[in-house]
Amino acid sequence: MRVLVPLAPGFEEIEAVTIIDVLRRAGCEVTAASLKTNPVKGSHGIEVTADAALAEVRAGDFDAIALPGGMPGSEHLKQDERVLHIVRELSSSGRLVAAICAAPIALGAAGVLAGRRATCYPGFEHEMKGAIPVNEPVVRDGNIVTGRGPACAIPFALALVAALAGDEKARDLAQTMQAYWM
Repeated sequence: MRVLVPLAPGFEEIEAVTIIDVLRRAGCEVTAASLKTNPVKGSHGIEVTADAALAEVRAGDFDAIALPGGMPGSEHLKQDERVLHIVRELSSSGRLVAAICAAPIALGAAGVLAGRRATCYPGFEHEMKGAIPVNEPVVRDGNIVTGRGPACAIPFALALVAALAGDEKARDLAQTMQAYWM
């Protein structure tokens, strides 16, 4: 399974690194792609070196996209037509589309949340255009997975593993990582 994780300036570091790490532990091929410069500075000043530039990747090469939140990173994702195009293309072909924290606002901007249950960081519900807001740590509705915030990063990433590689793989990985609350 190939997963794209776009890194926008001001991304939430815990979410991005957790998504990338957990998916790689599960055997997924993850490409962290910078929207602008490389390395990319997160919302708390931590720089992460991306694997590629977003301009170098094609939606068709991926089975999933996972958007880390953070501010102003989520706003940058929402305003980037390349990100919105990839989200729409993957969603329309039934592939996995995921976002955590404030990043579901980009899914709302892409128009893929209509009639779908979704969660986000409190206060951004109005920007999840068309979604049915749910107050849960992680929500999966078909091929859309959303997460609430930084502390939900591990359950969110494990939900992505379950969606991509199956529940048993997610349970085994949770056990190995000692995610005892799962």
